[in-house]
Amino acid sequence: MRLPNSIQLLSLAAAAATQGKASTVPPPKSIFSNEPQSGHRIPTSYESAVLGRRILALTPLGTLATVFPADADADAEDEDAEPGRRYGAQENRPAGLGGMPHSLMDYVADCEGDGNPTFLAINIETTFKNVRDGSNISLAQQWTPPYPPDKRIQSSAITTSTTSGLLSRLVDWLGLGSADHDQDAEDSEPIDLVPYSAANLPRFSLLGYVEKIDEGSSAAAALSECFVKKHPDARYWLPGNRIHEAEFVRLVVQHVYWVGGFGDRAYIGWIPVDEWKAVSRHEWERVSLPGEKKGWKEWSVGSTAGDL
Repeated sequence: MRLPNSIQLLSLAAAAATQGKASTVPPPKSIFSNEPQSGHRIPTSYESAVLGRRILALTPLGTLATVFPADADADAEDEDAEPGRRYGAQENRPAGLGGMPHSLMDYVADCEGDGNPTFLAINIETTFKNVRDGSNISLAQQWTPPYPPDKRIQSSAITTSTTSGLLSRLVDWLGLGSADHDQDAEDSEPIDLVPYSAANLPRFSLLGYVEKIDEGSSAAAALSECFVKKHPDARYWLPGNRIHEAEFVRLVVQHVYWVGGFGDRAYIGWIPVDEWKAVSRHEWERVSLPGEKKGWKEWSVGSTAGDL
């Protein structure tokens, strides 16, 4: 009789799933702070700076954060008016924005090679209006691996989902499933848009102020070439375009905050700005970040800092 064999197969599948749960790797001991007795060698701040400079060189996007100027008369249009007054009529800004943070994605390029990011500032962007009104600025970037890991950090939720799918397919194969079962049910499962542990990957925030890059310098053409190489569509709004007033600016880095991953194996904290700026191109070209190559394992992130 077929039924006992079916039950036996189902029992074996359930046992295998239970065994998979028991072998789940234990969670990290620390996530947002460094653990002194973690069993891993925590990278130094300088080693972390080298990785950060590589992220800056390879990552074309980031989040710029500024602060709105103090509130004033939203109807004022006088260009000489105090900060906060001059843009109200044009933007229809709501009242009460004074002192509130504002953050948006922007294009980033590492064109000067000294740790100060390059931006193409458009005069109508709220970010750079806030800068003109006296706001400092910060840039947040995170490393996004081009390849998913071969071995993922598993959780009980993932294991349960996988087990459910396995049992469902086994039931169908044994002919015990519902007659109206949709053959394409698997296709309806949501795609994993983040196929890695983002909390385990490095990211940083650069804090400082914006400084205009002299357009009359001999490096102006090189800046345009560098920026367009990273962002081909930016050629339409380079300085001198007929659409918007634009200029190249740099973020002069004054402070660097780094989160290298889980705190029991990666450095978390402030990186001295002199270390950030001392990193050479030769140094950041010699290292690699998690997922730059195929075949990486999430649990190994942060454990190879000694090879820097």
